[in-house]
Amino acid sequence: MFGWWKNKNTTKLSSAQQQVLDQFQTDEMPVALSQLATDIEFSDNRLLIQLPFAADAMLPLLQQAMAAAGFNGEVELRYQNPVPPSLGNIRQVILIASGKGGVGKSTTAVNVAIALAQQGAKVGLLDADIYGPSIPTMLGLVGTKATSPDDKHLAPVHKFGIFMQSIGFLVDPQAASVWRGPMASQALLQLLNETLWPELDYLVVDMPPGTGDIQLTLSQKLPVAGAVIVTTPQDVALADAQKGIAMFRQVNIPLLGLVENMSYYQCSSCGHIDDIFGSQGGVALAERYQVAVLGQLPLQKQIRQHSDEGVPIVLNESEQCAEIYQKIARQLIFALYWQAQHKIAQQPQIIITDD
Repeated sequence: MFGWWKNKNTTKLSSAQQQVLDQFQTDEMPVALSQLATDIEFSDNRLLIQLPFAADAMLPLLQQAMAAAGFNGEVELRYQNPVPPSLGNIRQVILIASGKGGVGKSTTAVNVAIALAQQGAKVGLLDADIYGPSIPTMLGLVGTKATSPDDKHLAPVHKFGIFMQSIGFLVDPQAASVWRGPMASQALLQLLNETLWPELDYLVVDMPPGTGDIQLTLSQKLPVAGAVIVTTPQDVALADAQKGIAMFRQVNIPLLGLVENMSYYQCSSCGHIDDIFGSQGGVALAERYQVAVLGQLPLQKQIRQHSDEGVPIVLNESEQCAEIYQKIARQLIFALYWQAQHKIAQQPQIIITDD
């Protein structure tokens, strides 16, 4: 089912070192590394481990564990994504959605996309918030214009390790997009399909807020691997987030989890914590609908400052929120891998014999 241990030449490892591979896990990967690896090779004091998903953040922890077991060589992680492309060069599409605006959906989409790339994955980001494209601002690309190599297709913009496309690269940022739903939906699908995306493991789509025509069109016409709901703890936001969950379940899109923004405010002077928008509302909603809570982010001015400056906070490893976004990305990677494996396992096998 999981393609375990195809070619594992580990005879030169000690029993203690082999035990590390058989027991090594992380919070986001609660399965032993040796059971997930598709290939493990040891030669010239170099241990090469191939995984079916990107997991660069795991390497320092694994190297440390192996060193404690007496391994003085180099550990190298590689990955080969077994998921076939579902849309052009794109393997899996992730929708970042919210029931209402102003809950930090676009900020989440940007930081999670970069965090996925930091794991070593090939990542794209589509700004589908067609009435208010904010991704150019958050990535320091205000004024950037779309280019075309052949006057037929659009080239994606590359920055911070991700490839991105936005309606903001095509229209005047000061002009209002006065488009009806069907027109906006068609423009968005055209933007997606006519962009020359390179080979991508994940395309993160920053959805417009709400559950209207654009959201429904994208949900039904894209081969979506899963969706993430972004909310704040307050009752008004939770009521709309609930509608988003209902919409995705109605169109049979798996919910990968929920992100609760503005969970609390911590005073930078005295450290006092204040639940400005309520407490644990997103957690309660997730429990009610049996959805995983991927992360809870504080109301912090640094997140806003980094976004306004066009340098997302996930790029600053000294910030506490950077680790939260990276943990969200690691959970998404493993959830999508696990989901794909279960889908493969449920497919019928056709066996041809001479009988």
